[in-house]
Amino acid sequence: MTSEPVTPAQPGAAPDLVELAKVVARQRAELDRLRDQAATSAVVERAKGAVMALTGCSADAAGEQLRRRAEAGRHTLLEECWITLGTLAPMSSGPDTASESGDAEAAGRTGALEPSAVPDDVTAALARLGRALVRVMTPHDLAGCLLDHLGPDMAADAVLIYARRPDGGLELIGHAGIDDKLAAQWGQVPPLSGVAALDALRAGEPRWLEDFPADDRRYLLIGDPPDRWRSRAWLPVPAAGSADVCIGVLRGRAGAFTPRDRAHLQGVTGLCAGRLRAFDTPPERDADAATDAVQALFEALPVAAMLLTPLRAASGETEDFRVEAATAQVGDLLGRSGEETAGRRLLELRPALATEPLWQGCLRVLATGTVYEGEPFAHEEVVAGIAELSVYTARVAPLGDTLVVSWIRHGSSDRQEQRLADLQRLGNLGWASWNLARQEASWSTQVFSLFGLDPGDGPLRLPEVPGLALPEDTPALTRAIGELVHAGRPFDVPFRVRTSGGIRHLRLAAEAVPDRHGTPVEVHGFVQDMTARRRAELALVESERAILSQHDVLQAERTLASRLQHALLPMSNRPVHLAGLRVEVAYLPAQSGVHVGGDWFSAIELPDGSALLVVGDVAGHGVDAVATMAQLRFTAKGMVITGSSLTGALARLNTLLLHSRDSHTTATMVLARYDPRRRRLVWAQAGHPPPLLLRDGEARYLRRPGGMLLGASATPVYQEAECRLHPGDRLILYTDGLVEHPPHSIDRGLEEFAEEVAAPHGDGPASLGPLLARMLPDVRRDDVCVVDVRVPGVEDR
Repeated sequence: MTSEPVTPAQPGAAPDLVELAKVVARQRAELDRLRDQAATSAVVERAKGAVMALTGCSADAAGEQLRRRAEAGRHTLLEECWITLGTLAPMSSGPDTASESGDAEAAGRTGALEPSAVPDDVTAALARLGRALVRVMTPHDLAGCLLDHLGPDMAADAVLIYARRPDGGLELIGHAGIDDKLAAQWGQVPPLSGVAALDALRAGEPRWLEDFPADDRRYLLIGDPPDRWRSRAWLPVPAAGSADVCIGVLRGRAGAFTPRDRAHLQGVTGLCAGRLRAFDTPPERDADAATDAVQALFEALPVAAMLLTPLRAASGETEDFRVEAATAQVGDLLGRSGEETAGRRLLELRPALATEPLWQGCLRVLATGTVYEGEPFAHEEVVAGIAELSVYTARVAPLGDTLVVSWIRHGSSDRQEQRLADLQRLGNLGWASWNLARQEASWSTQVFSLFGLDPGDGPLRLPEVPGLALPEDTPALTRAIGELVHAGRPFDVPFRVRTSGGIRHLRLAAEAVPDRHGTPVEVHGFVQDMTARRRAELALVESERAILSQHDVLQAERTLASRLQHALLPMSNRPVHLAGLRVEVAYLPAQSGVHVGGDWFSAIELPDGSALLVVGDVAGHGVDAVATMAQLRFTAKGMVITGSSLTGALARLNTLLLHSRDSHTTATMVLARYDPRRRRLVWAQAGHPPPLLLRDGEARYLRRPGGMLLGASATPVYQEAECRLHPGDRLILYTDGLVEHPPHSIDRGLEEFAEEVAAPHGDGPASLGPLLARMLPDVRRDDVCVVDVRVPGVEDR
């Protein structure tokens, strides 16, 4: 690797940061190239050494054999080295014939296709994979490398690598594309039938799972849910003997693996065989008398224990531990029943240990030198052929530069004590007993915590317990204890105590144990913390009181608003005649809620003989809405009677709302004035739905003139519109409660209203009631106000 000086642009100037970055990038790239070159050389030398060991030829002859094989198989030299390392097997021929027979055996053992049967793009892809494998250092790295390689090529979504255990089951040694939860769930696979990976290993042939419904019936499929991957391939990795490693390729898409995909995957397994065999093995232990003595000592121990030596990376960090000595029970706890654990790496025995608390405990003991004790955990073990669930606690202690890890198996009494402790903690209670004859007391630790006392001071005698309660609760507790001691009457009494954390609500329940004469001699009981429950009860009571109080206020407000409304909106039981028009009005209050709305109407005859028709709706409910409604109703009538135009009246009403005591009040309104001499209707609106006109059986809404919501702007613009009414016309003014029914939109309500009015229902002249019955739901959420205006026909005159 060469260095490149960076010269300043000017004397005394600092080097350009961009140029420095380029130099660093080039140096890093050069360093990566040298590392890959060194790794590649190591693979080639190892393959040459394997050929030399098997054939007895020289290094040059071994290199020449590898080159000839690569050319014959259309492989790169690096690919051929991986294949050779994966198919190590003794050859019986001499040096002259070894290469030819070795070529044949290698091809047969790898199950490789004829060179002409492999597409050129697959050949190039395998060459790239061979180069990438030199940077792979663990089975997990290998799975990730394969997923990066196969994902773009054949839409692979996950790669799993399983190794066969001595008991015939499988262990997941590498994975990519699945989460840790699923990896832990399928980390150990027992030797069952219906497992595709095991089936492939037993047969020594790939298993192509390309029909998901049929595969789901035949195999136990990995996945949560299994249909996450619709097609799968399980390929045994070729080896000198029977295959012990199987690679699974899982795809989310359905469909068959094409002949090209199959050729590609078979080539991949041939390369992976060499990479798996070439992984560096852990350094062997030095066999000496001291090691043998330590192992003999551990074999004599009656508990599960092992001695660990940390293995450190070049950076000084602990990357693994070597098991120097171990008892026979350790293999079962690590999931390696029947295997020799001494001399092996800890993560080799149990890869998932790196994510468990015990691993962090070992690292903490190395860093601090303090003993680590883990939480109890359950472990299933087979005793005399019967599966039993035992509880263990792991302990790690330092011993010089090593660690001693031991597992303590809890007996049934230990488990009962642990369960009792858990019960007291979860139930927030503790037990207590008093011997009345010897005046002795015994409390659990939880009782001291509940009373806020120091366990070092010891428990209190039974007569002293009432002194812990608040003064107002002391008499009841004293009386209950007295009746228990003298008459043997059990009790369950709530009381309060004052602790450093505040007032605590407790409950003491106790019963007496009498002697043969019936005299109480011992008292057993428990103390329970009821603070949370009591606070919840008090909060519920306060909430109920607040709800009742609010309900009373709202009911009183509704009553007042309803009375005001009836006083302000006198309803006529019959239609009235104004300026030659027949007018019928209706007001229906809301049926849900306790508030009264601000809907209103006016229908009066003006001094000049014309008629004023008004409907309006004030935002909000209650007394304030009713008061605003009254203000608008009487002000609007007064301004129109005194000569104001409709738009002028709306503008002044807008100003009135803007300057009211509640500046947030808004309202909508329709003002209409009918001149009977010219049958001319002039109207204006402020953010209100338009009137509906029924003429000759056709219903349509009048085109709305411009007009903004009252109280929304200081500079609104209001316009007038004109409509001539014909004999027989029907004009309906209304508020939005008639046409707005959630969850349906108001547009849908307007359409239904027009259809109902136009439909020939055969209603009589007073048809407003039946119309409202058809339009409104059973439970109204808003007030409804309607002014129904009819122009008499010629026959009605």
